[in-house]
Amino acid sequence: MEARINIDIKKYLPHREPMLMAAFMPYLDQESSQTHFKIDDSCIFVQNGLLSETGLIENAAQTCATIVGQSFYDPNDTEGTSSNVVGYISAIKKIEILRLPKVGDTIVTNGKLLSRYDNEAFSSCTIASTTFIKEELIVACTLNFLIHEH
Repeated sequence: MEARINIDIKKYLPHREPMLMAAFMPYLDQESSQTHFKIDDSCIFVQNGLLSETGLIENAAQTCATIVGQSFYDPNDTEGTSSNVVGYISAIKKIEILRLPKVGDTIVTNGKLLSRYDNEAFSSCTIASTTFIKEELIVACTLNFLIHEH
């Protein structure tokens, strides 16, 4: 499958507002992804003007899950209607949060597939993620996922 550019992430994630934590996806291929998300004061994960640790983890999870999740869709499906995918964080292997972003900041999150195992029922994978505000690294984590159709 070729790289996809400027994807409507809502077509490849089951999340909707207020749980959608990745608003724009400029890039997605078989091994990597990138999302942008502007922190708004109406976000359910904002506390005292800052995006919480939980919000940062959810942002990383949504960014990363699309890498493997896209394989459950027909490659010619540009609307994301050919599958009903669900993903779960099965383990947080490592996380380092260097600072919390504030309302008004735009975070850019990158996912990189490290390993993947597929069987008839699900895909299990490990994905590394980094989150930035401009050039400043604010989060680095490694997550395990279980992804399947329901």
